[in-house]
Amino acid sequence: MATTVGVIGGGQLARMMIPAAVNLGIDIRVLAEADGMAAGLAASTVGDYRDREVVLAFAETVDVITFDHEHVPQEILRAMVERGVRVHPGPDALLYAQDKLLMRQRLSDLGLPVPDWARVENAAQLAEFLGTHGGRAVVKTPRGGYDGKGVRLVRGEHEVDDWFASLASDPNGGDPNGGALLVEELVEFTRELAQVVARRPSGEVVAWPVVETVQRDGVCAEVIAPAPGSAGRIADVAADIAFAVAEGIGVTGVLAVELFETTDERVLINELAMRPHNSGHWSIDGSTTSQFEQHLRAVLDLPLGGTGARDDWSVMVNILGGPSSGSLIDRYAGALAEHPTVKVHNYGKDPRPGRKIGHVTAGGDNLDDVMYEARATAAFFQD
Repeated sequence: MATTVGVIGGGQLARMMIPAAVNLGIDIRVLAEADGMAAGLAASTVGDYRDREVVLAFAETVDVITFDHEHVPQEILRAMVERGVRVHPGPDALLYAQDKLLMRQRLSDLGLPVPDWARVENAAQLAEFLGTHGGRAVVKTPRGGYDGKGVRLVRGEHEVDDWFASLASDPNGGDPNGGALLVEELVEFTRELAQVVARRPSGEVVAWPVVETVQRDGVCAEVIAPAPGSAGRIADVAADIAFAVAEGIGVTGVLAVELFETTDERVLINELAMRPHNSGHWSIDGSTTSQFEQHLRAVLDLPLGGTGARDDWSVMVNILGGPSSGSLIDRYAGALAEHPTVKVHNYGKDPRPGRKIGHVTAGGDNLDDVMYEARATAAFFQD
């Protein structure tokens, strides 16, 4: 059986795979982009994930390749597969996490619920879409956006002229967005949900409880597991959607499907992430099997673990930005003394405005109490 997992990307997701690998006795190695990254504890190689020879040389040292992010170029992904490297998720699945236009088209072809959308190449096409959708829409760059970046709410066709100009005049001679932008209806939603599932190559698939996510400035700030009031229809619909996505595009490993619950009682797919995801961090302390252990099981094609919740409620709060001086560790004494039942996770990153540098998770049988504990603990680390 394969026992050495290589992770491309040295960020916090790779860092959080390390304890799970240690517990399972799995050798984990990381290709980090630079020295001193969050997953430096397991960084066996430092190099550019866009460098074909660097990645292929790293892949020769491991049994299975997986990812901290979705940005490895398709040409390199396919070169690894051609050399017989086990890559999970594979390039045919990752394609839809890398390009939002391709993702929207594939999900539509599968008959899955998505916002109304269109491919637009110029202001005239955007004006046409706005005219049929109440004069407001969301425009996204198909590639590279995350945490609110590459997303604009527009009310006029000229509000993304700079993006349209970049489509036609890329300085490197090729447009990374494929010559078009994605425009979507502005969805009227009551809340945002996320459904995290895991699928192994042999086909077994499992789901955690659907969660509610709270966004601030385009960044996930809080996660409530399970989503309040989700038992029954919402939980079933969310799981069915995520299972259909995983099977329909052949995802292996953890898949997070971000969803809108709309004012007209629809559940629509917003985004996909084919890796452990912020919305699943609560599972480290709140579930029988964390998403990080499950991801390793899945990419190694091992039987998947139980996904039940340990408490009636779990609340995860991200530590965004961090203290204006010093480190998270400097704040431990007060936080841990005041809230001894709350779990603190430090990503080993330097504080910076808006940056996710850690999270806390609280659990219990009363949602109000659990929410207070999580928020109050996170507040110790933020000025």
